[in-house]
Amino acid sequence: MISPEQKFKDQVVIVTGSSSGIGKACAIHFAGQGAKVVVNYSSNEEEGKKTVDEIHERGGEAILIQADVSKEEDVLAMFRETVDKFGRLDVLVSNAGLQKDAPFLEMTLQEWQKVIDVNLTGMFLCCRAASRQFLAQVNNEEAPNHSELSIGKIVLMSSVHDIIPWAGHVNYAASKGGIMMFMKSIAQELAPHKIRVNSVSPGAIKTPINKEVWSDPDKYEGLMNLIPYKRIGTPQDVAKAVAWLSSDDSDYVNGETLYIDGGMTLYPEFSDNG
Repeated sequence: MISPEQKFKDQVVIVTGSSSGIGKACAIHFAGQGAKVVVNYSSNEEEGKKTVDEIHERGGEAILIQADVSKEEDVLAMFRETVDKFGRLDVLVSNAGLQKDAPFLEMTLQEWQKVIDVNLTGMFLCCRAASRQFLAQVNNEEAPNHSELSIGKIVLMSSVHDIIPWAGHVNYAASKGGIMMFMKSIAQELAPHKIRVNSVSPGAIKTPINKEVWSDPDKYEGLMNLIPYKRIGTPQDVAKAVAWLSSDDSDYVNGETLYIDGGMTLYPEFSDNG
């Protein structure tokens, strides 16, 4: 249902990688707050349509755009189509990402490059396009700003593995570590333009990508040893945090990473004197 608060009424939000998991939850949450949402998918059109259909069923507004965020031409086309349809852009949630796991000594260049291309280069391409669009809208009477404060907001989807090493997943961890410094650097550069940039770093979240763990009772019990709060997170936990960072409620927050992890980054192994 559409929220009576309507915090994002008439704002336009792109959520990359929103055909499933955290991205899907973000798209649905923004639509429920009154936003016009661009649902993006790379290859699974059917799942993307399901996200759009769910938004429509709840009374929201959304369109579906295919784009591989690691390809510049796809990203530019997605932003053009967004502006052609809705006339402006207010929020980018740069969420698209993937894993291609392998032991370091066995990892191929292709496995390394694919993850870096999508998880890190994709962030660069989308954030650059969004920032250019935010600036193009300044003093444009046909695209009035819906915020009295910033001219645009960007939230990057990172991971607790931007600070927690992860053997067997070095390409993924490296991409997320890169996102942290990329985010801070562009936040510093774009702040004078009144563009805010932050990131969210989820811990263990109940999504299809890690179903093997949370659907197995023994593995789930082992996972709880890493989470002081003793529950796995939900995509909605992350979506609510992303929406807050995208709202005027967090206007003085810039260049920060918000960890949504139930305390996973608190070194729980040391909770009993190590």
